[in-house]
Amino acid sequence: MSLHRKDTDSAFEGAGSKAGLEIWCIENLRLVPVPKSSHGKFYTGNAYIVLKTVLPKTGPAQHEIHYWLGNDTNKVDSAFASDKALELDAALGSCTVQYRELQGLETGKFLSYFKPCIIPVEGLYSSHQGHLNGETYKFSLLTCKGDHVVHIKEVPFSRSSLNHNDVFILDTASKIFLFSGCNSSIQERAKALEVVQYIKENNHGGKCEVATIEDGKFVGDSDVGEFWSLFGGFAPIPRDSPSSVQKQSDAPSVKLFWITTQGKLCQTGTDSLNKKILETDKCYMLDCGAEIFVWMGRQTLISERKTSISATEVWRVNGDELSLLPVPEQTKFYSGDCYVVQFTYPGNERDENLFYAWIGRRSVMEDRRDAISHMNAIVDSTKGDPVLAQAVEDKEPVQFFLIFQTLIIFKGGMSKRYKKFIAEKGITDETYDGIKTALFRVQGTSPQNMQAIEVDLVSSSLNSSYCYILQTETFIFTWIGSLSSTRDHDLLDRMLELINPTLQPISVREGSEPDIFWNALGGKAEYPKAKEMKQCVEDPHLFTLNTTEGDFKVKEIYNFSQDDLTTEDVLVLDCHREIYVWIGCHSSVGSKQEALTLGLKFLEMDVLVEGLSLETPIYIVTEGHEPPFFTRFFEWDPSKANMHGNSFERKLAILKGKPHNLEVPTRNSWKAYSRETTPDGLRSKSVISNGLGRSGSPASSVSGSNSKSSTNQLFSSPTPIVRKLFSGSPHDESLVSAGSPAAEPRSLSQSAGFIQADGSGDCVNLLIYPYERLSVISSDPVAGIDVTKREAYLSDEDFQDKFGMTKRAFYELPKWRQNKLKMSLHLF
Repeated sequence: MSLHRKDTDSAFEGAGSKAGLEIWCIENLRLVPVPKSSHGKFYTGNAYIVLKTVLPKTGPAQHEIHYWLGNDTNKVDSAFASDKALELDAALGSCTVQYRELQGLETGKFLSYFKPCIIPVEGLYSSHQGHLNGETYKFSLLTCKGDHVVHIKEVPFSRSSLNHNDVFILDTASKIFLFSGCNSSIQERAKALEVVQYIKENNHGGKCEVATIEDGKFVGDSDVGEFWSLFGGFAPIPRDSPSSVQKQSDAPSVKLFWITTQGKLCQTGTDSLNKKILETDKCYMLDCGAEIFVWMGRQTLISERKTSISATEVWRVNGDELSLLPVPEQTKFYSGDCYVVQFTYPGNERDENLFYAWIGRRSVMEDRRDAISHMNAIVDSTKGDPVLAQAVEDKEPVQFFLIFQTLIIFKGGMSKRYKKFIAEKGITDETYDGIKTALFRVQGTSPQNMQAIEVDLVSSSLNSSYCYILQTETFIFTWIGSLSSTRDHDLLDRMLELINPTLQPISVREGSEPDIFWNALGGKAEYPKAKEMKQCVEDPHLFTLNTTEGDFKVKEIYNFSQDDLTTEDVLVLDCHREIYVWIGCHSSVGSKQEALTLGLKFLEMDVLVEGLSLETPIYIVTEGHEPPFFTRFFEWDPSKANMHGNSFERKLAILKGKPHNLEVPTRNSWKAYSRETTPDGLRSKSVISNGLGRSGSPASSVSGSNSKSSTNQLFSSPTPIVRKLFSGSPHDESLVSAGSPAAEPRSLSQSAGFIQADGSGDCVNLLIYPYERLSVISSDPVAGIDVTKREAYLSDEDFQDKFGMTKRAFYELPKWRQNKLKMSLHLF
């Protein structure tokens, strides 16, 4: 329903009645019209609303709304701009297209309004003077990218900012230099000249010299000498690494989600996109990989539209309070801090919530306890039966990393208590500030699961199985371990762009390090050089727990199945790297606190004498709410999981053939475990009822730690919103369309003696693909296959090599055993 004009901000009075641009700046939480003379001049500390109106010869006016957020804009102004954009949309009849524009990532449409470019100005806009108070002219170095619309970005005034691929403009008080990298295109150079002309007219009143400098031509030119003298003299620009240019997918996955009134995302039940499926009283999100579109129905309320803008939240424990982190900071954790993370994923019939309390290894005891307390308070304010988790740094389960996709963990901390603690103890503050010398280990399995962990600044922190980033105040090294893979090298390049994109990296391979590298690490020393061995996949064990009369007794159930999960029992599924405590609806256990205690007792007993650590993740799973990473160990029948009554009544219903797919009676809401759960801060360890086992760094890529969760759906921070974690349609794994470039596969029908996916020997016309394209973490996945039988498309030779057995022997294994082997090879 649209807002009436009387409900609209007075600053929007008459907006959209004339063709052209109208711009408002957010100043002191009010809308201030920007005069036409200042159009195109955006200050980095402000948020703006831009309205583009087109009046066609016939038909109604056409409007597009952009809200632009400077890099230094505070979150209050950002939220205010978003709300006002929705308000303006409602006033114009709820028929506009809205764009969220971030400084440096603007859309081509937005940039086209301000040809030839926009050059953000540092500081704050002042409506009284129209410019920054005390603004003085200063040298600036700009990059120009694009041959039709150009993105301008100011970079540090340093030789290391220059490269061979881009065009640069150096703007000084008396002269403008255009530097063209030898690999830049003619179109880019021509477009950059338009920018030079713009700077000359607007910054110099048309009175300054212009010089063009070509990369590689230095002799006999006074302009060239003057240019390099500004950088302290000439020095060659390092050659760019071929891997620095990231390969973009030709056919990104496209997913459509319905956004609920609570701001949760539910994937629509169709793979074909058609305008007819969009309902005018709902909001939707279309995830196209590189871009995310939010579509708001004409009949939706403005309150619903506001909730459609964001999804997940991350808080830092800061004294007695929780501080909500801005989106750009939600993937950057500090070892001295604790965090609370909330996100939502679609369940069978409703949205499910998952909460994490992340405990930094160097955090203080008060922050650890408060993290649990704050998480409990948030959980108490939500509906349903949310999953609670405590993740200790370097013992995180795999899906914790998958949620964030990219995560950087720095040394030091930002919380008040951490700062106070190190000050009282006289400990040097190691908190990373972007300048200090630091060493990062890069790890992960794919661009959807990669981390950079700051480690001790010593040579012994190195490991031949990994890649590292060593940054100092003047240079940055990338160190490639001799046992690392090409996948590790790709992750290294991606992480380098996030940690420090300005310095030109010096790439060194293990064994060819210069002295300056070792000096930065305090001298050369011994470090692990043996290949890290993958852990073998072990069979899980199921146990019943009996706590009558104060005794704690454990009994194993052999050759277990789903039918062994009786509703009156409490059971533990021991998977060696993690355990699951399953609580039946009719059991005597009434709280997650009690379930946690039972799990801890089981770890202490170490029934199988396997050396279980007290930090082993414990998953608390309740009957009727079993997540996919638990059900994968069984031949799972969902109807059995939703039966009514006690175990006798259920079996009787089956015997009589009565419908048994009734809902399980809802047990009393779990009482979230309190700060008493962790009297010593870490004694209770990880309480996780949602996870895939720990991926404790540096072993996040250990075999068996991944599962089909990497192909399913879950949500995290708004950029991007969608995370692939939990189960959805099996077709979700086909991420590349049939028209994507692909190598020609060999037909199985051309070979003899092959078997079907179910293990039989009958001839079928299947295809053979290489393992690299069948893996769920493949950068070039195969489309149009049965994603539940990826292993069937391997050749006999590849199958024997990967699984260590024939296909026939594999299909004779129990189903859960097959699935676990497939998960360890990223084929599930």
